Amino acid sequence: MNKTEKANSSRRKFLKGSAVGATAAVAAVPYLANAQVTLKVQAAWGGGIFLEFAQDYVDKVNKMSAGSLKIDLLSVNSVVKTAEMQTAVHKGVLDGAHLVPAYWYSKSAAASLFGTGPCWGWNANQLLGWIKYGGGNELYYELMDALKLDIVGFFNSPMPAQPLGWFKEEIKESSQMKGLKYRTVGLAADVLQEMGMSVVQLPGGEIQPAMKSGLIDAAEFNNPTSDKDFGMQDVSKDYHLASFHQSQEAFEIIFNKSLFNKLAPEQQSILEFASEASSADFTWKSQHRYSNDLIALEGLGVNVHRTPDSVMADQLKAWDTVTARLSSEDPFFAKVVESQKEWAKRVVRYELLNAPDYSGAYSHHFGDLT
Repeated sequence: MNKTEKANSSRRKFLKGSAVGATAAVAAVPYLANAQVTLKVQAAWGGGIFLEFAQDYVDKVNKMSAGSLKIDLLSVNSVVKTAEMQTAVHKGVLDGAHLVPAYWYSKSAAASLFGTGPCWGWNANQLLGWIKYGGGNELYYELMDALKLDIVGFFNSPMPAQPLGWFKEEIKESSQMKGLKYRTVGLAADVLQEMGMSVVQLPGGEIQPAMKSGLIDAAEFNNPTSDKDFGMQDVSKDYHLASFHQSQEAFEIIFNKSLFNKLAPEQQSILEFASEASSADFTWKSQHRYSNDLIALEGLGVNVHRTPDSVMADQLKAWDTVTARLSSEDPFFAKVVESQKEWAKRVVRYELLNAPDYSGAYSHHFGDLT
């Protein structure tokens, strides 16, 4: 048996073992209350801080369950490719997955609204508020039903606005963006194409080599820590923070619904509330790690710029065009948009009216931001 045959054989054995594991127990046992359950959950991350965040969730579940429920976390591509993860969970090949909605938006453009949609002036924490209390959760399951997916999902970890990213020279005007080959994902690809960019959608681990080889001219992923781990500082010295292309995003943790419904109520609650606890932990950890790694990047010779207002103004215009087009094509997309706008108009208004000028306080104590 050659190496390829051995690898395929091992994969078939793993899939067979998984099917005889937790998911198969659904068919064999009417109720898993007294069973010790092990869930196979694949992450969309091969390493770095995102895999660490996924492991943080898993650790919370394992500690809270006192042995009755255990998650085995598998890294990217362990069983299926990232694009196949949602389908694998639906079919029971995987018990669960840790990913973002932008990774399955090809099934429905509305999926991206739950993670990387238009900026209504809100941030990711307000996005999560909409999901929890503004009707977003109900719309999410309406979409699951429409797609006929046997899935339960939880959202957590409000991500800071993603940097515009890495360029071969400082961007001072929006006109410099036109024609650039740029990496992003989800609906952000439509927005930047509307601005005249040529967009390439690549997995995180392929971004730095693509920029190094000249396949792309510019790129974003998510945050200073991941960018530093990818080695982006080795292919570019101009890093632009602030952007509306992905100004709010969160992780999505999904489980096979038939399996989830067979778990004991306390086990279901652990999976749900560990997700909520992960939001708080993510917020605190990301503050610590992202800020330190931004300083580290500057120490490596990276020039940190704030994205010009002209770029962000053109992003908003592009969002208007893309949102109007997709809303006219898909009534459900339009329904989600209206729900989000209703929430943002009320919630963001309050927060903007109430929030003091934090930049003024920062400058008072520490001087200029740059």
